[in-house]
Amino acid sequence: MTDLSKIRNFCIIAHIDHGKSTLADRMLQLTGTIEARKMKEQVLDAMDLERERGITIKAHPVMMKYTAKDGQHYQFNLIDTPGHVDFSYEVSRSLQACEGAILVVDAAQGVEAQTVSNAFLAADHHLTIIPVLNKIELPSAQPEAVAQQIEDLLAIDATECLEVSAKAGQGIVETLEAVVERIPPPKPSEEKAARGLVFDSKYDAFRGVVIYMRLFSGHLKTGEKVRMMSTGQEYEIKELGVFTPDPEARKELTEGSVGYVIANIKDSSEIQIGDTITTARNPADDPLPGFKEIHPMVFAGIYPVETSDYEKLGKGLDKLRLNDAAFSYQAESSVALGFGFRCGFLGLLHMEIVQERLRREFDLDIIASYPNVIYRINLKSGDTIEVDNPAYLPDPTFVENMEEPFIKATIITPTTCLGDMMQLVMEKRGEITHTDSIDAQRVMLTCDLPLNEVLIDFYDRLKSLSRGYASMDYEHADYRESDLVKMDILIHSEPVDAFSCIVHRSKAVLRGRQMCASLKDVIPRQAFSVAVQATLGGKIIARETIRAFRKDVTAKCYGGDISRKRKLLERQKEGKKKMKSIGKVSIPQEAFIAVLKTKQE
Repeated sequence: MTDLSKIRNFCIIAHIDHGKSTLADRMLQLTGTIEARKMKEQVLDAMDLERERGITIKAHPVMMKYTAKDGQHYQFNLIDTPGHVDFSYEVSRSLQACEGAILVVDAAQGVEAQTVSNAFLAADHHLTIIPVLNKIELPSAQPEAVAQQIEDLLAIDATECLEVSAKAGQGIVETLEAVVERIPPPKPSEEKAARGLVFDSKYDAFRGVVIYMRLFSGHLKTGEKVRMMSTGQEYEIKELGVFTPDPEARKELTEGSVGYVIANIKDSSEIQIGDTITTARNPADDPLPGFKEIHPMVFAGIYPVETSDYEKLGKGLDKLRLNDAAFSYQAESSVALGFGFRCGFLGLLHMEIVQERLRREFDLDIIASYPNVIYRINLKSGDTIEVDNPAYLPDPTFVENMEEPFIKATIITPTTCLGDMMQLVMEKRGEITHTDSIDAQRVMLTCDLPLNEVLIDFYDRLKSLSRGYASMDYEHADYRESDLVKMDILIHSEPVDAFSCIVHRSKAVLRGRQMCASLKDVIPRQAFSVAVQATLGGKIIARETIRAFRKDVTAKCYGGDISRKRKLLERQKEGKKKMKSIGKVSIPQEAFIAVLKTKQE
């Protein structure tokens, strides 16, 4: 039986790029969890995408052995978490499996938007927070000023802050000692039966589903039968163990530990994240409190370029869904793109990562349609429907009004860029509810914005206006009535459903012009001229013409009478007319991507 007082479960939370993964690297090195020859930067970021982009996408658990200064041996279960707003759900799941959190703040940049939201998230889960000021080796570091910011904004005592340089390996021992002293050990459970919280899972082609869980009470052994409490299905444990950081098999897992379980689970849909795992022989009466259901905010269609890949795409999405509970999908079809899936994401980066993972891990060629949010349509009959795809919008004559989702955003920006930020928020139909000044250099703006406006390029423009210094975090607020219209794009007089979008009436003309202009650049010239038009309910609001290319039919006429050349040109003209009446325009894949990337002028 493990001594619970010697176990510490904690995670590392921070804003993007404040040094979580580097701090985790130093801890793994200092505790001797990883041999020096296997050590590399961001060792826990196992996915290629994470290493390339230098960001953490998935939470990564690892067990470390630590001998404290008093000579006692401790077992640390650490979970390294992502910092980006689109992956905050990963963070909330990891917090549920811990008793404490190390809050990393960059001593040069200070408290950022994500720092605030992650700290509040940890406080909601009643975790003990250890504030750590990282990067104190930088010449621009101001540890005293940042400690004061932490006290003012997060109500955490400034004297509790530890000064660390993860890169130089300075202050790591003090941090580990603080984990021992400040973070409470797991509470012994009243419950005798085994209860484990499933906080993540992944699919292994050879062994089926691998469940990541934190055991809150009892113990599990190999060969034992376990039951999933939400479905009531039973499985036999083939293997269980801990992460060091590679999976290491054990005979049993005891109360308070974080590890993995491999049972004979073939299908990824049988596991739900937030479920409780218990033994079949002596099951627990009540499941553990799971996670609140997460609802996707952004929807886009994903279609295979080759129609024969439809099944493969479905299987790929199924496996990603297992590993990423914030992602959802359902089948749909489109006139222009054929059969595909309507997918829901937490944000644009989340959408980009899912698409990239489909391309890499499942070797798929895919096209994504224009991202949309969920609109509420109040009909004159008194019914309310929710629409996430412009194709399903009812006839305007039946619609009383339309509501769109608003978010509450927190933007931290340098004081010098305040004017530009206010202008950006106004331009995106937002309103600033209040401003707080953090210190002499920075201001925190709280504003209400329509989610639809934030989707495409808000984050990029926020960064470019502030030269990279501003940061933003948001949460869903409510639905509000807006004057929304459906804009269609016609190519050669035929509507292309993949380009349809719902926009605010005041933005429709500008958006239509931009979309037509970017399509004109990417659709190849045909043997006849092609009109690209944007329409609002039958009224054309923007138009571009793709000029026809001319084949030189007179190439083989040299010298001779001009009337012969004329005759050939006339015949070509006739042919083009006929072609235009029956000609179909093929739209290349680049066109769908170009429309997504249409920037504000």
